[in-house]
Amino acid sequence: MSDTTIRTAERIELLVADTSEGAQELKRREATSKDELGRELGSVLRIDGLTLDPNSIDFERNDDETMIINMGPSHPSTHGVLRIMLELDGEFVLRSKTVIGYLHTGMEKTGEALSYVQGGTNVTRMDYLSPVINELSYSMAVEKLLGIEVPERATWIRMMMSELNRISSHLVWMATNGMDVGSTSMMIYGLRERELVLAFFEKTAGLRMNLNYVRPGGVAADLPDGWQDDIQVICDTIYARTFEYDTLLTGQPIFRQRMIGVAPISAEEALALGVTGPLLRSTGVAWDLRRTMPYLAYDKVDFDVIVGTYGDNFDRYAIRLNEIRESIRIVRQCLEMMPSGDYRSQDPKVTPPPRARINESMEALIHHFKLFTEGFHVPAGEVYSAVESPRGELGCYIVSDGGPKPYRIHVRAPSFVNLQAVPLLMRGGSVSDTITVISTVDPVMGEVDR
Repeated sequence: MSDTTIRTAERIELLVADTSEGAQELKRREATSKDELGRELGSVLRIDGLTLDPNSIDFERNDDETMIINMGPSHPSTHGVLRIMLELDGEFVLRSKTVIGYLHTGMEKTGEALSYVQGGTNVTRMDYLSPVINELSYSMAVEKLLGIEVPERATWIRMMMSELNRISSHLVWMATNGMDVGSTSMMIYGLRERELVLAFFEKTAGLRMNLNYVRPGGVAADLPDGWQDDIQVICDTIYARTFEYDTLLTGQPIFRQRMIGVAPISAEEALALGVTGPLLRSTGVAWDLRRTMPYLAYDKVDFDVIVGTYGDNFDRYAIRLNEIRESIRIVRQCLEMMPSGDYRSQDPKVTPPPRARINESMEALIHHFKLFTEGFHVPAGEVYSAVESPRGELGCYIVSDGGPKPYRIHVRAPSFVNLQAVPLLMRGGSVSDTITVISTVDPVMGEVDR
């Protein structure tokens, strides 16, 4: 072996060591403990044991018979900078491991340096497909600490905007999942319908994404003139087109082969892993915080919790398609039952004075200046506020020390928790199935790596 070859090999080893993700990476079987191997094979953790069924796990296999490859983090079908390491036996996945952290932005730590007034601009960027629901979880947590009541109109506006956001998020999922299984038409149609919702968001809040619309005490602005007509058009158009999606996808033979019976998960496994949202409901567990732990005015509207039977890819597709229809049903009821009144609390502690008064009153100017520079002080305490995001239970935990900034913020991100199910879902499937598995889990890396 020449000196040049030796130096090249040494440089490659140094490069591999420098870019290693350490314990996150999938190692060869001979270098992996039995406990770790069980987890990578998709085992469900138990206090009293390793797996639900240890006999179903193939521990004995020679490294020479398999190969370990990377999928991502720069891959269009991993839905972001998600890296998945796969151990393959030919075309079939034996074990897998998710490697995260490539999008880490430190949003929770950043939130501790921002005032409660500024916090909404931070959390809205975690799950960039459902920013309104992120803002809602944060604002409800702050309001619990403050002990303030939100006006009824603000509550109903929040609920309507949250459901519109759920529709837009699921439409992105329908679009990208269609692309992942080869239906390029669905990508065009899904984004086309989403534009209706984003146009209404822009008309209402001034922005299409990362709105900072839901704020402690209410919402940033009242609904715009003509909003009833806009909502009617959105509901009528998208509802009709969900049946077109049904025709395009549900009975299509190739789509059904890619989805039916692929990557099943049982209710017991899903509950043990702590997954929520469509991933849990696909197993038949009717857990939806809007129904099981009602918030806003969800106890005053009529809607169904959609559940599956087999916990496979097709169930997860059918649940999201039907949840779009149920969200439209809720939005229509918001349209009919929207009360009049204030769109935000009139408590001067958290609400700035009307803009017109700032030019007329020195007290109003000082109040406005103090609110947006120092912020308002929140009583000491800790609180957890959870809502149902399009991906599952989204919770915001805040600790206050009595100052104008949170002492601690932690977000219970459903995408992060749901990724635990990936090794279980992928085990025994083909390489092509890994694409649909990632898609039907529907992770958003912004909230995974927050």
